[in-house]
Amino acid sequence: MRYVVGADIAVDLARRGAWPGIGVHLVAPTLIRSELLAMLYRLVRGGTLTRPEADQYLDHIHALRIRLLGDRVLQRSAWQVAEQLSWPDTLTAEYVALTRLQADAFVTLDDALAQSAARLVRVATVEELLER
Repeated sequence: MRYVVGADIAVDLARRGAWPGIGVHLVAPTLIRSELLAMLYRLVRGGTLTRPEADQYLDHIHALRIRLLGDRVLQRSAWQVAEQLSWPDTLTAEYVALTRLQADAFVTLDDALAQSAARLVRVATVEELLER
C-alpha cells in the first residue's frame, strides 16, 4: 500500500519513534522538504523541541525513506485539485493530487483537510499505516 504523507505525519512518526507497517510505502511531493524544515524550526523556536531533538526527528524522517515526487504531471493535477476544491493555492493540493496519481490513500492529522480531501481521495489514519 502507498500512502501520501505530509510534514505533520512525518513529524508525528518521528515523535512516536514509529515506523510504517510491513508493505507500506510512503510518498510525498518534493515540497515536503521545505515544509518539514520550517515545521521543525517553528517547534524549536516555540520551545516545543530542542535543536538536538529536531535533528533526531530529521534523522528518523530521512530513515523513513519517503519517495519524493514533483514532476509536471503532478503540477497539472495539483492545479486541477486546487480548482476543484476552491483552495487558495496549490501547495496542499499537491498532496491530494499525488494521492490520485500514485497512492492508495492520503494521511493527515488536519481534520478539516482530511474532510476536504475525502471529496477526491481516500483518507487514512496514522494508525492504518502503522498497522499494516
